[in-house]
Amino acid sequence: MTTDSPPEELRLVVDLNRCQSYGQCVYAAPTVFRFHGEEVLEYDYAPDPGIRREVERAAAACPVQAITLGRATEPAPPTTESAQ
Repeated sequence: MTTDSPPEELRLVVDLNRCQSYGQCVYAAPTVFRFHGEEVLEYDYAPDPGIRREVERAAAACPVQAITLGRATEPAPPTTESAQ
């Protein structure tokens, strides 16, 4: 009998100094990446593991390779919603 392990949590890091706001990640994974205003990129630090392929496509689509995708080794930073 095989047991499936639970999906591994993802952690995203975007080098905002490298990001040039091309927006390819927003098109590839709109549930994870979005623009605040015209050029400020916002993203989900810990997206749902079920959309891993979408997130991987977004990282691959970045023309300046500013997106790093890794495994969760520590809790995600608190968001303003959860910090209240």
